[in-house]
Amino acid sequence: MKKWLVSLLVLTFLLAPPFAQDAQAGIIGKGDATGTPGEWYIGDEPTSVKSGSLPLVFVHGLNSSSKTWIDQNDMDELTYSKNYQTAYIDLYPTENMWDNGQLLASKLKEINAYFGKKVILVTHSKGGVDAQAAIVHANAQQYVDKVITLSTPHKGSQLADLAHSSWAGWLAAIIGNRNDATYSLQTGYMSYFRSVTDSKPTISATPYYTFGGTSWGSFGGVLYWGGLYLRPYGPNDGAVTVNSSRLPYGNEIRVGNWDHSSIRTGSATLNLFEPYLTQSAPAFAPLNALQETETAQPEVASVLIRGGEFNGTKIERIQIEPNTKSINIDWMSQNKDSVITLQGPDQKTYTATNTSQDNGMFEGAFHHQMKVNTPTPGTWKLKVKQSKKESYLMQVAYESELNEDLQMEMSNSKEVKLQVNSAKIDQKSIEGSILIEYSQNGKTKQKKVSQEEFNSLKSFPIKHAGEGVYHIMLDVNGKTTNGASFERTILHTVYMDANGKVYQP
Repeated sequence: MKKWLVSLLVLTFLLAPPFAQDAQAGIIGKGDATGTPGEWYIGDEPTSVKSGSLPLVFVHGLNSSSKTWIDQNDMDELTYSKNYQTAYIDLYPTENMWDNGQLLASKLKEINAYFGKKVILVTHSKGGVDAQAAIVHANAQQYVDKVITLSTPHKGSQLADLAHSSWAGWLAAIIGNRNDATYSLQTGYMSYFRSVTDSKPTISATPYYTFGGTSWGSFGGVLYWGGLYLRPYGPNDGAVTVNSSRLPYGNEIRVGNWDHSSIRTGSATLNLFEPYLTQSAPAFAPLNALQETETAQPEVASVLIRGGEFNGTKIERIQIEPNTKSINIDWMSQNKDSVITLQGPDQKTYTATNTSQDNGMFEGAFHHQMKVNTPTPGTWKLKVKQSKKESYLMQVAYESELNEDLQMEMSNSKEVKLQVNSAKIDQKSIEGSILIEYSQNGKTKQKKVSQEEFNSLKSFPIKHAGEGVYHIMLDVNGKTTNGASFERTILHTVYMDANGKVYQP
């Protein structure tokens, strides 16, 4: 891996014309990247610039920095070997697309002056949303020729919805994952962002080329649990679904077997987007309905979610219905050394031995994972021992025939409805509660629908309490038509504007 050449930058600064000297004020004397928002760095200058190419500016994503393109990534070396001019920028790792868009736009002006021509943005994850905010809402289109997005959540991520739910509240208070960046990536909020962005008359002036991934890595890895949670929403890379990685007016280059980390490496994707790194890029048809159906849908999974805090010992009981193919349990907490055991109704015991630390939506939290194939039906007991205070979020992902038989939806009239397949589920047995949570500017309001109300109502109106994100969280239990017990959790997130208009995925 090559280091930044401070002496070369200083020499370039001294020999550059006046306008370029001003442009370099943010990079001269910085040496290796520090991660300071607003700093940008010029990559090693190739001996001869590739003919017809444009400079590449690399934009990082959530909880990241410019080093994501250099450390444990061959993107820097490969672009240099292919004679591309490059630059790397640091944005705010935990701010929303509006703040990062303004910052990026101001720095693109400097970078454009340095190179003397338009640039191509290569973005990872939320960096693609920040780039579009800069181009569409902060007047940066004059500096950008095109944008490459590598697993960008253009429609948000359901993991951001979970991070801001009340279930994750205890853990979020400890690890601090509730920030402006994750708030803005909620699917309801991103539906609002798409509305105010895609409606701009200049939206198609800057071409977008997109990539999506379908791998979660291996069991026990950081992205594996995210893949399980996102599986009901379609193929995904452990953080972003393929559907979210797409833009209706974008050019989808490839959906491949990458996870959310590997998709940004040079050896994975550079050769695929390289044909588009010139001003005379090949013509490309926008995404169409056929492409939307090309990727096979995996088996649908649903979840049970619990969260809270304790000292000493905590026991969570999990109900498993017959014909469940497997359960995957992820216990997320701020402690690495928690002792976790799982006991089935047949008295068999399992121990969590796979532990990994999150660097995404729940940065800093530890995942403790276990999987049981063909679990015995009945009540299971998860026991956790921790001598220190433990804040946790538990997710149980089911592979079961029952998953598609219970759904929740919200109409444009702002009513929540529970859809039940009466052929497989005894509707009279259904019990549960709905928690409606509204958050704006860091403040949260809650309204709980009691079990009595839940049992007597078929739909639940959502009252407009102001502009912001609304979480509708459903905990439900019941019996199948064969008398077997089950339980599930469903989360739906929407955004309501000042007039009460609903934006939802």
